Amino acid sequence: MEQTDKRHNFWQLLVVSSLIFGMFFGSGNLIFPVHLGQMAGQNWFTAALGFAVSGSLFPLLAILAVVVTKSDGLYDLAKPVSAKYAAVFLVLVHLTIGPFFGTPRTAATAYQMAAEPFLPKQWTTLGQWLFTAAFFALAYVLATHQNSLVKVVGKYLNAGFLALLAVVFVVAFLKPMGNVAHTPTVAYQTNASISGLLEGYNTIDAVALLALSVTFVHAVRGLGYRDKELTRLTAKAGTLSIVLEVLVYFGLVLLGTLSLGQLKLSDNGGVALSQIVGHYFSNFGTAFLGVLVTLGVFTTALGLVTSFAQDFHKLFPKVSYLAWLRVTTVASFLVANAGLDNIIAWSLPVLMLLYPMSLALILVSLTVAKKPYASVVYKTTIAVTAVPAVLDMLANAPAVVATFGPVAAVLHAYHTYVPFASLGLGWLVPTGLAFFLSLAWGHFRLVAQESAERAR
Repeated sequence: MEQTDKRHNFWQLLVVSSLIFGMFFGSGNLIFPVHLGQMAGQNWFTAALGFAVSGSLFPLLAILAVVVTKSDGLYDLAKPVSAKYAAVFLVLVHLTIGPFFGTPRTAATAYQMAAEPFLPKQWTTLGQWLFTAAFFALAYVLATHQNSLVKVVGKYLNAGFLALLAVVFVVAFLKPMGNVAHTPTVAYQTNASISGLLEGYNTIDAVALLALSVTFVHAVRGLGYRDKELTRLTAKAGTLSIVLEVLVYFGLVLLGTLSLGQLKLSDNGGVALSQIVGHYFSNFGTAFLGVLVTLGVFTTALGLVTSFAQDFHKLFPKVSYLAWLRVTTVASFLVANAGLDNIIAWSLPVLMLLYPMSLALILVSLTVAKKPYASVVYKTTIAVTAVPAVLDMLANAPAVVATFGPVAAVLHAYHTYVPFASLGLGWLVPTGLAFFLSLAWGHFRLVAQESAERAR
């Protein structure tokens, strides 16, 4: 009987690990590591370490923050700061992972990997419009009429991805396209690990999972797990999924670096991955990869448009779910046609704002959510983090903004006097100080109040 229970528990651990891996792993997790490898060159290993932290560890912490605080969504998670802040943060996150960047990127990636390699150059623009129109029209239909086909595709997709990647890795590492002795781009010649960490922001996973983890939590609760058991299972399953994902990341980064033996630095990882697979498996391999990626990003897109419509309907109930669904699918379609390169470039300033804010929220949620002085720690930490986060956003904004006189002067002082600011991590020290000082103040205030009560 005990052996049967162990087998059952191990099977459930694998199921939950697969759920977490499925939530983590999407198109961005495929294409960004490959491009990172091409940019990092001989410094690929340290760059991959940084990418693994922001691309794997941060998203797991986001899931744990939702689990530990028993939040029923991002609004609940951020509400201890204030109800208004929670509403604004919810809107910003959903716009980022939804119609502004995340959802359009799914269609743009699918088009670039599944259709563009097979179209004549003069047809690429028209092909993109037609492809993305069909992509989001189907997403809209399935979001209004939930179909078991999507669940079936999602169930077997991870296995398909991993099987194809395993084949690509074996062939590519047995017959490498070159070696790793390539000069890194400027950003990766020094501080490659930090550049890799910032490149991991592009996956948007840590931000997205703050909003989407509640789906995972409900699924695991459906298996009969509650409270400490739920947290323990999530931690174990998350660790298992992280190990797998980090191995995949390192393989993809190395794959990108080796590809420089026969390929030039690509515009983005989607182009690079298609070229690498095409090199080894010709057009059939490219087409097969395109189909897998399209199916994967489509299920992601479906989840994003659905969650956007559901959460915005809750926040603004006078507008129906279907109306919000139309807004996000149409807006995503329009943005997708700006092209993958532009979407990635436009998203960077927003991610430089949202990642520090998200990580600060994760920090306080995991440490002080249940403390009686939680409110002061939440508010102080988030308020202080917002200042360098806004400055990091401005520093990565278009040149017309970043070089504007007053803005440029403030950024110069920020990069000169705040530790790590010139590297894009200026929030680290202010956030740490705000957290520990407010934590100490709250603790001593609580002790003083308890002492006063005992003295009475």
